[in-house]
Amino acid sequence: MFFKHHRYSNLITPISLLMDLAIINVLASTLPIQFQQPLLFHSYIIVSWMVISIKNEFYRIYRFSKVTYILKLIFVQFFFFFLTLYAFIGFFKQPIISRLALGEYFLIVLVTISLIKLLSYFLLMEYRERVKGNLRNVVIVGKNKKTDQLQKVFNERREFGYNFLKQFSPKETGFDIHNCFDYILENNIDEIYCSVSELKNDEIAHFINFADNNLKTLKFIPDNKNIFAKKLKFEYYDYIPVLSLRDIPLEHPINAFLKRSFDIVFSLMIILGLLSWLTPILAILITLESKGPVFFRQTRNGIDNREFYCYKFRSMAPNHNADNIQATKNDMRITKIGKFIRKTSIDELPQFYNVLFGTMSVVGPRPHMVKHTNEYATSVDKYMVRHFVKPGITGLAQIRGYRGEIETETDILNRIKFDIFYIENWSMFLDIKIIVQTIINAFKGEAKAY
Repeated sequence: MFFKHHRYSNLITPISLLMDLAIINVLASTLPIQFQQPLLFHSYIIVSWMVISIKNEFYRIYRFSKVTYILKLIFVQFFFFFLTLYAFIGFFKQPIISRLALGEYFLIVLVTISLIKLLSYFLLMEYRERVKGNLRNVVIVGKNKKTDQLQKVFNERREFGYNFLKQFSPKETGFDIHNCFDYILENNIDEIYCSVSELKNDEIAHFINFADNNLKTLKFIPDNKNIFAKKLKFEYYDYIPVLSLRDIPLEHPINAFLKRSFDIVFSLMIILGLLSWLTPILAILITLESKGPVFFRQTRNGIDNREFYCYKFRSMAPNHNADNIQATKNDMRITKIGKFIRKTSIDELPQFYNVLFGTMSVVGPRPHMVKHTNEYATSVDKYMVRHFVKPGITGLAQIRGYRGEIETETDILNRIKFDIFYIENWSMFLDIKIIVQTIINAFKGEAKAY
């Protein structure tokens, strides 16, 4: 019972760190890297690994963390470890070090530590779910949609290791905050989750004091739709605390550099590897069926609401309504070859030139026609948030089924919801996931790809 409930999770981080340091040092000693000063190299990789780990928060993994988050940590950790590893040659003038052996060392360390980290993650999940170990006893104070969803998570995601015991409702007659405190103490509760909207200010203060005085973890459920539903950023201006309602990862220079670098490399691969031979073929087929240009150019709104020309393969017969009326199902303007390239999303490929030129990104909110942007900007709440970042060829809303024609108000509202989620939660792994799912959807076919 001691090991099933006792807080020994804090031992995981130091043990993991020591194991990783042992791995990178043992492998460095056994592989033929040919360094002149072994002590210097071992000291260098130890310090480098620890500095990168602290900056990357490599060992800060929560019980509710997703495997994609683990993969992101591994990618960032080893990206910078690779750079520092080869920088050793130049910093300390080590010309006899074998670059090939150093590369083999890096790959072996990458595979070994990644496997151990993922294996320990899944084993700990299994341990919590099957053995019922490493549990946290929790209670919820509040009764609403958000608290019910949280209770469902506690009950269904057993691998997280939360043992839900009781829910208190401040709305019920007879609710007494001191009864909550007594129950928490009597049942050895570890964590208290309070709904902010259902507690008065003095009750919140009582819970904070109680948690502090009894060494309990107190967490609040931000269910106030006006402010607390947003992703808040907490900053200090000198000694003054300031809350920012939105933190956009792509405004950070490193993230912007990574995304732009990926866009350039990926777009060049498509342009040189695919469009270089596909464009002449499509040009012949398009012009044979209907007279007009091979490419269709349309003004769209991009980052900061700036207008730009978005390029596509022409899929319709030339018409005067192209800039005003969105394509609909069984649209008579669409040609036969146009129907095929729209169904397979081939018509979007010229937008990789937009990506290369910097007006678009591979992944981002899909740009709308200027006419529609002007309409939605005044009629749809938070619509303009999409323009904080570059528009994309594909996006989170598109892989979730909200692409093409906007038929109902729900379509545009859900599209905005996913676009804002993407903007506030961007990562390279999310981009890669969206790209992979887009390719899968293109082969499977989509109902609204017309």
